[in-house]
Amino acid sequence: QEPSNKRVRPLARVTSLANLISPVRNGAVRRFGQTIQSFTLRGDSRSPASAQKLSSRSTVPTPSKRRSSALWSEMLDVNTKESLSTKEIRRQEAIYEMSRGEQDLIEDLKLARKAYHDPMLKLSIMSEEELTQIFGDLDAYIPLHEDLLARIAEATKPGGTVGQIGHILVNWLPGLNAYRGYCSNQLAAKALLDQKKQDPRVQDFLQRCLESPFSRKLDLWSFLDIPRSRLVKYPLLLKEILRHTPKDHPDVQLLEEAILIIQGVLSDINLKKGESECQYYIDRLEYLDEKQKDPRIEASKVLLCHGELKNKSGHKLHIFLFQDILVLTRPVTRNERHSYQVYRQPIPVRELVLEDLQDGDVRMGGSFRGAFGNSDKAKNIFRVRFQDPCPGQCHTLQANDVFHKQQWFNCIRTAIAPFRPPVDGEENTPAAGNSTAPGRASSVTRVEGDGDGDAPECSSPGRVAHGAEGGRAPQARPGFRRARDAAQVGGKRKETLV
Repeated sequence: QEPSNKRVRPLARVTSLANLISPVRNGAVRRFGQTIQSFTLRGDSRSPASAQKLSSRSTVPTPSKRRSSALWSEMLDVNTKESLSTKEIRRQEAIYEMSRGEQDLIEDLKLARKAYHDPMLKLSIMSEEELTQIFGDLDAYIPLHEDLLARIAEATKPGGTVGQIGHILVNWLPGLNAYRGYCSNQLAAKALLDQKKQDPRVQDFLQRCLESPFSRKLDLWSFLDIPRSRLVKYPLLLKEILRHTPKDHPDVQLLEEAILIIQGVLSDINLKKGESECQYYIDRLEYLDEKQKDPRIEASKVLLCHGELKNKSGHKLHIFLFQDILVLTRPVTRNERHSYQVYRQPIPVRELVLEDLQDGDVRMGGSFRGAFGNSDKAKNIFRVRFQDPCPGQCHTLQANDVFHKQQWFNCIRTAIAPFRPPVDGEENTPAAGNSTAPGRASSVTRVEGDGDGDAPECSSPGRVAHGAEGGRAPQARPGFRRARDAAQVGGKRKETLV
């Protein structure tokens, strides 16, 4: 007989007997374990405490809001669909994709205002001035895109097809120049938003929005960047419509004209955006010595490329290659403001010498080899220096991989090409097969690595890159964009992506 004071645990508190059964191949035992587990869970459900615990464990994130992905042809009746050729259906699909994209953009612009801007202003999470700098004048662009939708709707026939769209686009596309100010301000807006995210109230608000269905799992910056990403899609959309338009269609010539118009608009926006970003970084340069203030820095309008590299001591430097001068800096933060302290003397492009160094190059000496490790060979390195060794400045720089090294090497080599006569026997093509001349690298150009400039290191020069035309600036990789071919082409500029 058991003692009367023995404590007996109720079945509802037993988690699961199935956990006591070792995993075996016998299917009958597995089914038995599952049956016991189902009984146990039903018993647990009778306990309010256990039910609450169970529900907290099974919390499922709210599903994100999804947009309709139906094709134009899926919304047609059978008779209309059979009356159209395959080519015409594809043409109408391309037109529908453009109009649907406009509708999505309008919804996103309104959502950015309603779900982010207005609540943060009402709750005093950010000041009105801060919100204006981050959001810009998004409301002003909504009527612009609504106008295009209205024009397409007027041109749509009762059967749902659009006869001609070329004249609509030719007249409407120049209005996209209104985005010049918005795109030019993006770098400063992103910097301010990142700074404000350090505030717990801002971070909490944005996190709650991210977890809400309306966000579609996109953060705030994704919504703010949607207009820019939409701009670069227009040439692709127009070319797709043109590709499915018959050669004898009246839209052919108008669509070709529309493509030229949007390319010109993007080129103008890129120019303004590049100048704005260039000035943004110039304003954040700090000088330790007045001698470092070169007038070519303040006069710069084009930033060819920039990013982080390591010097021979392993310290991170942020390098800026403007159209006329190379500036090495150390990133610093003062009063929550990110700045760049100029490191050593800036090197004018016309006086810049670029040397390619092989991995583990012995010409760098023991101090260089020891700086990167005891036994590991230094990889992905190159050197920049003055032509005249009198200033006593020579910087050995290391990128984090061969791709970034080659991007930097090509960009610098192309920048100095106009100031160097070709050398007999020197290879005149980029080493990595990149043959596109650099244009303007945007603010988000990131080159993982760092730069150097300690003691004078002007020993025996390596392979000097002189007049090779056709490098490519760091681009299109987390952080890379095309650089603008720049400065030396008498004001003419090539089309680049916004």
